Amino acid sequence: MRFLAESASVAPITFAHRGARIEERENTIPAFVYALARGAGGLESDAWLSADGEVVLVHDAVSRRGLRRTRVDQTAASDLAALNIPRLADLYEVCGTDFELSIDAKIPGVARPMIEVARLVGAAERLWVCSPSFSLLASLREEGTPSRLVHSRRRRAISVPLERHAADLAEIGVDAMNMHHTDWSKGLVSLFHRFDVRTFAWDVQEVRHLRAALAMAVDGVYCDHVDRMVTTVAQWSPEPN
Repeated sequence: MRFLAESASVAPITFAHRGARIEERENTIPAFVYALARGAGGLESDAWLSADGEVVLVHDAVSRRGLRRTRVDQTAASDLAALNIPRLADLYEVCGTDFELSIDAKIPGVARPMIEVARLVGAAERLWVCSPSFSLLASLREEGTPSRLVHSRRRRAISVPLERHAADLAEIGVDAMNMHHTDWSKGLVSLFHRFDVRTFAWDVQEVRHLRAALAMAVDGVYCDHVDRMVTTVAQWSPEPN
């Protein structure tokens, strides 16, 4: 197996959800800088394409600032920058590449451009491309992308038995399954690990939730509270058998 022999002793990736969104405006350069400075091992963001084809980091298709509404896909990246919506290239320029980066591909067409941006700065292998689309992930792997691929779905949205799903992900070369922390159990984590598929848990906000995820041996957690997440993971030690 590729990684599971040592997974029990390796701390999970600590993804700062949309940067340090509790301290700074989400998905902005200050939020990302703060998160890394506070010890997050990874950043999480969302990607769309601007009107001029740039990969930009923002959660929604429409940016709202007061009464102003701006369609991301109808606006040039330079104009979006004035709204504190950065390009992926800006993130790498300011923060470097020494971190894991998980990005939700909000539309299928943004996946390949964002992989290319990461490749140009030598960070493609630390980019985790997240999508609910099984077919998109399969096509990216068939094309030989060096980036990590993550299937993001709620458990209730998976129509086949989870063992079958884990096997299917392994067969097409998907690296991780990302579900809400309440969808995971220790048995499910072990199930996906048997197929060499990593397990990510999102919306892990409270200390008790972080500790529960750690006890399940998940491989990555997403949290808005960077200090809380980093401290809890650093202090964690599993209960003796």
